Amino acid sequence: MPRLLAEDLRTVVERDPSVHGRAEAMLHPALPALWGHRVAHRLHRRGRRLAARLLMVIARAVTGVEIHPGAVLGRRVFIDHGAGVVIGETARVGDDVTVYHQVTLGAVGWWRDNRRSPGERRHPVVGNGVILGTGATVLGPVTVGDRAIVGARALVVKDVPAGARALAPAAVIDCRTDSTQAVEMPRHTASAGSR
Repeated sequence: MPRLLAEDLRTVVERDPSVHGRAEAMLHPALPALWGHRVAHRLHRRGRRLAARLLMVIARAVTGVEIHPGAVLGRRVFIDHGAGVVIGETARVGDDVTVYHQVTLGAVGWWRDNRRSPGERRHPVVGNGVILGTGATVLGPVTVGDRAIVGARALVVKDVPAGARALAPAAVIDCRTDSTQAVEMPRHTASAGSR
């Protein structure tokens, strides 16, 4: 366990360009959640579910990152910023995965998941070297293959093959600046009841 925690610290130093050294990495916002999960996951596997959940509730309150103690996280997982990250109970995250803020690895919903057999997977499996962009949402028992990229704000409900990209539509940029090209807004007329 100490070697794994030290590797997590090294990963923050290596992958976050805003961090300059190990001392500064100790203040990384998502590191306490990751370390808390490492301990909570072992408690969870040993049947100490209540203690594991309590530890992760504290980690969530401090960091804004919610990782179920039953989730499996690989080595060198890097959670950048961290706020709003949610990783569900049966999720499996591979090695060298980058998770940006507001990413959800969740289930489809109780209306479907309560009909699954006990122990059946409800959350995604994320392969090695995957990048999950800001606000990406991956739902259900889908698989994101090794080295795939799930772009910012993408919604994934089907498997993503290894090396593929799942991208959300980009914003449309409108560069019209003068008032003659502006879209005229419709005028509202008073209803009969307001006269």
